[in-house]
Amino acid sequence: MLRERGAVSELAHRYGEDLAIVWIDAHPDVGTPHSEYPGYHAMAVATLTGHGDPDVQELLPATFSPDRVALVGLRSWAEDDFPNIAEWGIRSFSPDELRQSSRPLLEWIALTGCSRVVIHFDVYAVDRVDGNEIVLGLGMEPNGLTSTEVRRIVADVDRAVDVVGFTIAEFIPRQVMHLRQHMNSFPLVSGKTAD
Repeated sequence: MLRERGAVSELAHRYGEDLAIVWIDAHPDVGTPHSEYPGYHAMAVATLTGHGDPDVQELLPATFSPDRVALVGLRSWAEDDFPNIAEWGIRSFSPDELRQSSRPLLEWIALTGCSRVVIHFDVYAVDRVDGNEIVLGLGMEPNGLTSTEVRRIVADVDRAVDVVGFTIAEFIPRQVMHLRQHMNSFPLVSGKTAD
């Protein structure tokens, strides 16, 4: 997570006030060290907006003004997260606000005055629509964006502004992990050589 934040923070340092974040995630990631759930991965947006653990904040080259951060697909949070979003001035979009059109998000980007965007994609943002779509994370948050909707949103943002960075989080290839466990002792796969 620190590498990811470091990369986004470096872009903030490079582009300054001309860079906004589109954070596509079911969760807001606005936890602080005092939050009900103090998990480090749940503090990414808080840290990028200067509200994180002071020891981590010192490691970052720059932070974002919260009014240049949009949470896209937000639908799951701890009770003490939501006040942070409102108090800090972070804009959030529920899946329903963007199902038919990316226009609300594009209008928000235009209002920031930024010509550049970094997109963060958390695999929990996408709801499994049917059995043909892969579950990429450890679990799912229901009623989210479809993969088609996320692709459209990202493409629309890319057409509107210069996308200068892209991060992906929470990807856990469960099928690969299970396959490796099953094949752990198979000949030629396990790494063991014949005598």
